[in-house]
Amino acid sequence: MTSFYPNYDLPARIQHTKLATEFGGIPSARMDRVETPSTGDFKTVFSGLVENFNKELNAPDNLLKDVMSGNKNVDVHDVMIAMSKSEISVNVATTAVGKVIQAYDRIMQIQV
Repeated sequence: MTSFYPNYDLPARIQHTKLATEFGGIPSARMDRVETPSTGDFKTVFSGLVENFNKELNAPDNLLKDVMSGNKNVDVHDVMIAMSKSEISVNVATTAVGKVIQAYDRIMQIQV
């Protein structure tokens, strides 16, 4: 069974500074980000989500066209499943947009 907690090599992440900030024989430590992100930047991730969202929205229409044209490989149940997936995608996207707008409003309310 794999461990839930991430394995960090904390002693390797500690950087000693030139400042004399030692206290009681304990050296000062500055933690830097050593890990590299597994995904690209925000723009790449967000554009991928939008592309997947468009595919999810178009899937029921394409399946319905296949059913109406008499394709034996597609069943009405497949259309219903695709419609449910697209409905969930719309709900998730709507919630995400609402959260982004709320975060933007909170940031704009910060007084500098």
